Amino acid sequence: MTMHIDEIRVFHVSMPLKEPWRTAFSEEHAIDTVLVRMRSGDLVGWGEAAPYAVPQFSPEWTTGCLALIRDVFAPLLVGQEIASGAALQARLASFKGNYFAKAALDTAWWDLHAKARGLPLWRLIGGAAPEVRVGADIPVQADRAALLAHVGRAVAGGFGRIKLKYRRDSTPEMVAAVMAAAPGVPVHIDCNAGFGLEDLPVFRALDGLGLAMIEQPLGWTDLIDHARLQAELETPLCLDESITSLEAARQAVETGATRKLNIKHGRVGGLTNALAIHRYCREAGIPCWVGGMLESFVGQGVSLALATLPGLDYPADIFPDGRLYAADLAGPALDLSGPGEMTAPERPGHGFAPLPGRLAAVLVAEG
Repeated sequence: MTMHIDEIRVFHVSMPLKEPWRTAFSEEHAIDTVLVRMRSGDLVGWGEAAPYAVPQFSPEWTTGCLALIRDVFAPLLVGQEIASGAALQARLASFKGNYFAKAALDTAWWDLHAKARGLPLWRLIGGAAPEVRVGADIPVQADRAALLAHVGRAVAGGFGRIKLKYRRDSTPEMVAAVMAAAPGVPVHIDCNAGFGLEDLPVFRALDGLGLAMIEQPLGWTDLIDHARLQAELETPLCLDESITSLEAARQAVETGATRKLNIKHGRVGGLTNALAIHRYCREAGIPCWVGGMLESFVGQGVSLALATLPGLDYPADIFPDGRLYAADLAGPALDLSGPGEMTAPERPGHGFAPLPGRLAAVLVAEG
């Protein structure tokens, strides 16, 4: 269904976290994200991408995304007829990179398109069932007691796996303690590109623990080094930051740099590209799963729809109400529908939109 784009508005927000989010590259006390409001007639679609306040996860950052969308991308789309996500991507294809900026627009278009069809997004894209298994993500903690307290809550909540943020002051012994505290629960670590090949002894020590995967151990552009590391390990590597497009996914698989893939619609330029990567992984026999960028429920609503697709069985990075923020800027609340499980809504679109008062409270800039 062709959508005539009448208006695009973009919002930079900064959402205070309930507790610091510590990773190999930063300590975040708030998550900066960009929201796009796309209007066609009386219908409105919302999209979101969260590159963070400064370019540490990727070369993008929120202020830059807002300016690029406002000054360059939106003028190319407003007043145009956009028949598909692929058509939107084609209009932006001459601009190199800037995947988060493209993703905010792409996901807004999909929300708009699904609303025009009167369908929930997960059904529109071919989801197998609305129920989605979700995992527990634990940032770096101040001490082992705090870490094991998080693990205990994850086990009690029935979450389908545990992901630990891992940096240079983390240890294999810490990981082993977590696995002992969560018997039978898959555990993996996320290094957020914080290590190099010189750290091979660390990864050899981790290799014997039975981890489900080691996520993005080396630099975000280091496919060749990841291939070298994977050849030394039994534990599968899973790339995240390195996978910015379908082409990057193909090259990572063909070079042997990864045995699993994390798909984030924000990091790859939107839902359109995430769907293409999912299709490629299914055809290539590469396990993949849905990651997240700590977005509001707007961005997580897209992740939830994506995670309903066949083959995305490893528990997703989708967070229930109250886990990250005291009050999410969007509604309705996204809650667990069972132990370690969420259910994609039957509302048209991805099902979530900013609440005006909450949006105003965290607004930094708009255009």
